[in-house]
Amino acid sequence: MDESDEQLAARLAPALALLAAVGETGHVTRAAELLGVPQPTASRRLAALSDLVGAPLVLPSGRGIRLTRAGRTLAAASARALSTVSGAARAVREEIDPGTGRVVLGFLHLLGRTLVPSLIRGFRERNPGVRFSLAQGSRQDMLRALHEGEIDLVFAAPMPLDDPELASRPLADQELVLSVPLSHRFATRARVRARELAGEELVTLEHGYGLRQITDDLCAAAAFEPRIAFEGQESETVRGLVAAGLGVAILPRSEPGPGSGSGVVEIPLSPPVFRTIGVSWTAGERLTPVVRAFLDHVCSGITDLGPGFRPAAP
Repeated sequence: MDESDEQLAARLAPALALLAAVGETGHVTRAAELLGVPQPTASRRLAALSDLVGAPLVLPSGRGIRLTRAGRTLAAASARALSTVSGAARAVREEIDPGTGRVVLGFLHLLGRTLVPSLIRGFRERNPGVRFSLAQGSRQDMLRALHEGEIDLVFAAPMPLDDPELASRPLADQELVLSVPLSHRFATRARVRARELAGEELVTLEHGYGLRQITDDLCAAAAFEPRIAFEGQESETVRGLVAAGLGVAILPRSEPGPGSGSGVVEIPLSPPVFRTIGVSWTAGERLTPVVRAFLDHVCSGITDLGPGFRPAAP
């Protein structure tokens, strides 16, 4: 009875490293040295592999060897498989030693100014060997990456509470205000009601961003269809368009500092509007120790989240 592809693959697996090394070096002796095995042993293994496959994998070429077509196919697959296994071995080491592991974070652009740096700084004070990979984008893109396993944790607003595949915890509340140009009729107002924005030209983020969803929901609750003048992908661009007199926008308060809010007046909404920023992860999935440790730190409430944030309401 002929072997199945799975059975043949199982017999080939122990020699994946040899095939990849031969493909890289083009020489049995160098491949053997690279793997730390005697050259005769490597030669015998290559011959045995050829017998398994039923076709030669290498042919003499000058003082070295060259791979046959079958050999090139198996060597390329071996290199890809070893790369995957190496990544898994690294993940295992990180689980064993969470103090030197890696956390992949996804977050909205504005959260990269104070909140995310504050959380990372507080954690690394106690865990200096931990590495972080950071990804920024829209709420929609970050949650998609979380679902696909590309990201460990996501900071987003609003939280995806309607997604049964994700778990979330609230972290902080952030007030949203109406941003208008200096010359706007609302510029001297103490407060503005959402329904007063009917007929105003709005500058917003594109669909897929949490702030856009909040803006649309606020307009819907006030029973009017928003007039969208411009859509952007970054809050500072939206703020710049407002300063240029091209519309008004609902944004988080600008941070204090030189030039902050230049050309823009920020007016509280009535009643006040806050967005809750939360951390989300894949429900039911076992987090690596380093990711779990960082998540515990994030949820502990011991880190100053920076200006413009307050602890999330219970």
